[in-house]
Amino acid sequence: MQPNDHAPRTDRQELPNLPVPLPKTPPKKQPFAALRAWWDKAWEDDGVLNLMWMDILNVPQDGPRNMAPWIRAVVMLVGASFVVLAVLAAGEAVLRTVHQLLTVVPTVQVGVDTSDSVLAIVDLPVRAYIAQHSAGLPIAASTVYTLWLATGIAALILGYFTRSNALRAMWTGWGAATVFMVWAATPDTSRTVAVALTVLAWTLLSALALNGLSLRRTVGRPAHPAKTPARPDVHIHMPPAADRHSNCPFRD
Repeated sequence: MQPNDHAPRTDRQELPNLPVPLPKTPPKKQPFAALRAWWDKAWEDDGVLNLMWMDILNVPQDGPRNMAPWIRAVVMLVGASFVVLAVLAAGEAVLRTVHQLLTVVPTVQVGVDTSDSVLAIVDLPVRAYIAQHSAGLPIAASTVYTLWLATGIAALILGYFTRSNALRAMWTGWGAATVFMVWAATPDTSRTVAVALTVLAWTLLSALALNGLSLRRTVGRPAHPAKTPARPDVHIHMPPAADRHSNCPFRD
């Protein structure tokens, strides 16, 4: 008698009682794997870093003119950065020095001058004008007077030695401003004489500040005529004199 297939078998294990397989742990990703792959590829024969390194090694042979464009750009950028930093440092030092000089300037009695010299004809009205019109400025009137005086002296001396048009223009503007201040601050009874003496002094000093300045138009030299190069290989055949006048009716 065959055993019944539907009878439960004791040698089979139930599915819930089978051991559950553990999941496999995924392999750990190495940190910076993509960066390492790019680094290795960049140092190959045609890689970016390899080509740049070869450009750097060839700089002594190529020279400044034939070096790689990116090296020239880097050098120019570094040089420009150093120049900008140097200019900023120099400008800061100059501004600091000027500030120190202006702060240690002795207090000038602007508007009060007991001098009776000829210079007082110009100096006293300038002091009075500066004292009247510098009340709302953040600097003292004495500092403004010192700047005015230093500007005139610098324009006079530097304009004479350098013959710069900018300094000459500064001297001209400084003189015109001085004449205006003298005219505005001088009483009406003596205004004409004070302005005339100021213009006279300004004109005499302008002979130094504007030395070498000419208002004449510069006439260029006439151009030399162009020389035609001689062509010894070109020969022009000229007929004899008798042949040239053979058909002339007035020939002897």
